[in-house]
Amino acid sequence: MADGQKILVTGAAGYLGSILCEHLLDQGHEVTAVDSFAHGIPSLAHLCAKPGFDLLRADVRDSGTMKPLYTKHDVVIPLAALVGAPLCAREPEAAVSVNLTAVETMLSVLGRDQRILMPITNSGYGIGSKDGYCTEESPLNPISLYGRTKVDAEAAVLAHGNAISFRLATVFGMAPRMRLDLLVNDFVHRAVTDRSIVLFEAHFRRNYIHVRDVARAFLHGLEKFDTLRDNVFNVGLSDANLTKRELCEKIKEQVPALQILEAPVGEDPDKRDYLVSNAKIEATGYVPAYSLETGIAELIMGYRMINAKRFTNV
Repeated sequence: MADGQKILVTGAAGYLGSILCEHLLDQGHEVTAVDSFAHGIPSLAHLCAKPGFDLLRADVRDSGTMKPLYTKHDVVIPLAALVGAPLCAREPEAAVSVNLTAVETMLSVLGRDQRILMPITNSGYGIGSKDGYCTEESPLNPISLYGRTKVDAEAAVLAHGNAISFRLATVFGMAPRMRLDLLVNDFVHRAVTDRSIVLFEAHFRRNYIHVRDVARAFLHGLEKFDTLRDNVFNVGLSDANLTKRELCEKIKEQVPALQILEAPVGEDPDKRDYLVSNAKIEATGYVPAYSLETGIAELIMGYRMINAKRFTNV
């Protein structure tokens, strides 16, 4: 399919969407952005003057609005979701209706020639093996409602076909709709404001990826859709499979005053612990452009202008 596609992005005003929509427009696509703007942040204001951009304030659970909208686009990128284990645990009914039921509604009206680029979390791996890497073929073992809804949504999308699913590592970096509850973003914020981080279960491992590299993965999927279709891809930094302690040491390199404390008692409510292989997407030519170190430096600068209370999903 040629460039200049008509692309519908739901959850477009969110952390990823506010970056992705700009990338899509810059590549010459027409973008219709849908969001409920429940967070009250005008995170797409910088795009309103761009040619090819349209904006609709709507809830993806409003099937009367969404069903005819889905059918008018070449590509659908369903970003709308309640993101994160704490938020989904607090609002379980909304988590299911937005993360899964709305996706099933979308699939019920999409034609077989319409393309889907689906974001999933690699938290579906839950607790990986002690030393092995989770690949796209590894068993899924989600340990939170958030993980379960995303795994189920992925299964539905892949069963429908003509889709690519991206299993995203923990995302970091600055965005117009900022999130401070993501691990790297949170730890850097604590480092620059409190100069201390208290770790629970510091040996737990995660993989990480910059928000702009996630957007670049979606562009990669669009460009090579015919080759990549009906596949699942982990998207993360292969040199950033780190324990929480190792992440803090990376931050301390740029915030030398940081005190890293390991709690002798207590536990992390988020029990995810795994190593992730990103070799499959790298073999298709995708290469991340932003390192963890550059992301930490970016966040340190960005936090000079952040009001923390407005930018969290927790």
